[in-house]
Amino acid sequence: MADLKALATRTLERAQELDALRFGDFTLTSGAKSSYYFDGRVLTLDPEGADLVSEAFLAMAVEAGAAGVGGPTVAAVPIAGALALRSRQAGTPMDGYFVRDAVKGHGARKQVEGAIKTGTKVVVFDDTVSTGGSLLKALDAIQEFGCEVVAVLCVLDRRQGGSDEVRRRGILFRAMLEADADGNVAVSEAL
Repeated sequence: MADLKALATRTLERAQELDALRFGDFTLTSGAKSSYYFDGRVLTLDPEGADLVSEAFLAMAVEAGAAGVGGPTVAAVPIAGALALRSRQAGTPMDGYFVRDAVKGHGARKQVEGAIKTGTKVVVFDDTVSTGGSLLKALDAIQEFGCEVVAVLCVLDRRQGGSDEVRRRGILFRAMLEADADGNVAVSEAL
């Protein structure tokens, strides 16, 4: 079993080394202002960052009984690819998927992309959860597609309501890192 606290600790260190965690004046997707910004794509597109996150998420996905892994574009795409590959290498293959913001207007006209099948138990993840807007939209879309969401995962929970809404819906929520209102980021106590 993976040492989730050790993986989260190194993930935080790597995010700092990559300058993926920055302080200043930022406007988030939700429109809210923040004194810090976490750019999860910098972390998950880095070889070591992708390795750390995919190892931790695979352990959590296996524990939750998932057979599919994915989340909203754009943030979940690199994680889904790394995690699908790692799952095969570990002997627990899981299909990767991602959820578009809206149904594609051409081609197969799909909102859910990947090898995922209706009826699959899945985890939904994102790099960062604030109010949960894009994550909750992806969660709704994968459920409408016909999958059962067994857990929601993220690298950083900003604790601004999104994780509370996931829990309110009765879905397990797990984060590697958590932040307070001042931008103090630490390894999640729940790991």
